[in-house]
Amino acid sequence: MKLVDITFYIFILCMLISCNAPKEEPQEIVSTVTLQQPKAPVFHESHEPKKQNVPFSDAVQVGNTFYLSGQIGMDHATRELVPGGIVAETEQTLKNIKAVLKHHSLEMQDVVKATVILDAIADFSAFNEVYVQYFPQKPARTTFAAEALAMGAKIEIEVVAVAKGQ
Repeated sequence: MKLVDITFYIFILCMLISCNAPKEEPQEIVSTVTLQQPKAPVFHESHEPKKQNVPFSDAVQVGNTFYLSGQIGMDHATRELVPGGIVAETEQTLKNIKAVLKHHSLEMQDVVKATVILDAIADFSAFNEVYVQYFPQKPARTTFAAEALAMGAKIEIEVVAVAKGQ
């Protein structure tokens, strides 16, 4: 007998043995994942009296997650952009975000995602120098430039924050 024939017969024998092996009953898989019903969004009114009639919410809450609308470097007392260029507008923008977060008992450390829109990508370094002072936890971030922003702003930032313990 050739080696090929012996190998073939061993293969056939293995197949017959495996076909006649006792079958195990399939085990039931128990899921430990519990799906919760999503909570209805809460559309919060602005804490700024002069923004009560704008067509958007400063913050929308779903469960313990807060989605903040974009903020620009506007002084809310005067309703004008702060003078001083990208650095001053970035400072004011982040102060505005901080005020909205505080209104909802949140802090800058609760921010998990930021989207930054610059009027000019050349302002990236100057903006970033201010930004890192406010977000040492380094939230996820997307940064890009757009052709023009509302009110002629040089920067707009929107964030997502997660409340602890809710």
